[in-house]
Amino acid sequence: MDFPEQAAQLPQPYAGSLTDSFATLPQRTTAPQSWMVRVADAKYHWYDLIAGFAEKPDIRDPIGRYMRRMQFELEATAEKRHVFFAVTRPRVRFDIAGVVQWGFFSLKLTLPLLMGAEQTKESITVELKVPFAATMKKPTVILTENFISLNWGGLVEVFSVHDLLQTYAHTLKLPSKVSYVGQTRDPDGRLGKGRLGAMHKLRAQCGMEYDTLILVLGVEVEVNCADGDPAALPHNEYALPADILHAERVDVIEAALIRYFEGSAPRLRPLDERKARSERLAAVQVANNLAQYTIDLELPETGFYNYVSSEFVTSAKRHILSCFIADGQAQVASMPLPAPVKGGKS
Repeated sequence: MDFPEQAAQLPQPYAGSLTDSFATLPQRTTAPQSWMVRVADAKYHWYDLIAGFAEKPDIRDPIGRYMRRMQFELEATAEKRHVFFAVTRPRVRFDIAGVVQWGFFSLKLTLPLLMGAEQTKESITVELKVPFAATMKKPTVILTENFISLNWGGLVEVFSVHDLLQTYAHTLKLPSKVSYVGQTRDPDGRLGKGRLGAMHKLRAQCGMEYDTLILVLGVEVEVNCADGDPAALPHNEYALPADILHAERVDVIEAALIRYFEGSAPRLRPLDERKARSERLAAVQVANNLAQYTIDLELPETGFYNYVSSEFVTSAKRHILSCFIADGQAQVASMPLPAPVKGGKS
C-alpha cells in the first residue's frame, strides 16, 4: 500500500496557550548543567511485518496474535517520548522447503535458513526449553517464511526468525546497522501504522537484501548541577512541566545520536527538518544552560542483537559519546570504553 509522503515529526516546544503558560512552563535553574544519559530499556520490533500489511491480523491464529501484540506495542510508544533506531540487517528467512532436524535424546533443533536476496542456504541449531504450561516433552514444529510455531500441547510459542536469532547463540555474521534515528512520540502514531515517510524511503533504498527492525530505547538522564536537577523542583513534578523538560532532553539526545550514526549531512533529513532541529537545540541549550552531556549507549536485554554499527560507526555493543551543543548543532565525539573492573565482567 502506498501512503502520501509525510514529513518526520519535528522537535518542537510545548504549544500551550497564553493563559496557561505560567502553569505549564517549567521552573529553571541558572547553574550550568551536565547530563549523563543511559539506556534504561530496549526492545526490537520487526518493522517490515507492520509496514507490509494493510488489514488487521487474525487474533484466532497464534501468528496473528503475535502480529497484533507487536502492533499494539509499537502503537503504544506513540504516547511516550522514546528514541528509536531503524536497524537494517541482512535478509533472513526460514527455508520452508528445508529439513527440520532434532538432536538425539535432546531438545536441540536445527532449522534451515535462507540468507540474503540470493537465498543462500544456512542453518541454526537451538536448544529449546520446555515451558511451564507444556503438556508434551517435544513440540510440533511449523515453519513459515517469517515464523516458527512450537506447539507444546498446553500452549503454542511463536517466534519470528529475528526473535530466534536474537535469543539463541549462533555463528552467523549479520551486522545490525543503524540507518535512521527518530522519536516515537507522534499524535498520528505513524511508526506503529507503518506510515512514516522516512521509513518508506529507507526500505526502498534497502530493497530485498535487508530487513528493517525498530529498536525502541527508553533513556534515563542523570543531571549534574550545583542547583540540583530542575526536574526535582516541586513545580516541575506536575505533568506538563515534567513533560516539557523530558521533551527537551530527548530532543538533545536524539540530535546527538543522529549526528553519531547518520553523520553530519543525513541523507533522509530534509532541509526544513534540519533547520527546525537547529533552532530547537539552540533554544534548549540556553534554557537548560547545558554545558555538556555524555551518552552511554549499551543495550540491555537485547540478546545477540546487542552490537550496533552504521555507515559511520564501527560495530560495538557499547558506545560512549561526549556531546555538546554549539550554534544549534550537536557535536559528538566517541570516547574510549573504561577498563574492565579486575575480576568483573567487561
